[in-house]
Amino acid sequence: MNVNQIVDRLADACYVFLTINFIWGLYNVIMGFRRVKELSFGDHDEQAEFVDEVAEKLEANQFEEVEAVTADDSRALPQLIELAVVNRQLKYDQIRQVVMEILQRDVMGDLEYRTNWIATTVKCGPLLGLFGTVLGMMAAFGRIGSGEKVQPYMIAHDISVALVCTAMGLGTAIPFNFLLASLTTRIRVLQDALGAGLMRVLDYFKSRG
Repeated sequence: MNVNQIVDRLADACYVFLTINFIWGLYNVIMGFRRVKELSFGDHDEQAEFVDEVAEKLEANQFEEVEAVTADDSRALPQLIELAVVNRQLKYDQIRQVVMEILQRDVMGDLEYRTNWIATTVKCGPLLGLFGTVLGMMAAFGRIGSGEKVQPYMIAHDISVALVCTAMGLGTAIPFNFLLASLTTRIRVLQDALGAGLMRVLDYFKSRG
């Protein structure tokens, strides 16, 4: 097996890794946006209406009713409110600590996991593309430097490997960069909304204690 055959096989492997990198990044993008949607209210007014309803029940000490409202709601804020109500026998600082730990670990931690993998996909795309580019150019110059008569289509094939790998790497990094920015913005909006909603609920336990 000569150098060009080795390079051809490595180039094929590079195509496979570029494809896997793209698919894995796309999967995390889809799951990230889906998770944010599952955790969020439709809009600010919807959340404000929900928090008003919960605050009214808390003021009336209707804890069972609050638990009934939040128990079957998979969105982040209702689940965190339910956690606070279930632990209402604790002091305010302890309730706040428990809620914030769950928020960071189970809500933000999961979303951070997705964004980190998307960022890794963005970084790996051009690097894998560059690796394929180097392989293609090595093959092309290897043929030229062999001293044998080389047909133009053979050189064109090696150069095409370099260009295709470069295009695949950039074709992964550029769109995923925009998608990552969009997802990060939505996560920040969710985080701000959760902070505002929890502040109102936790104020009740603060005033009580």
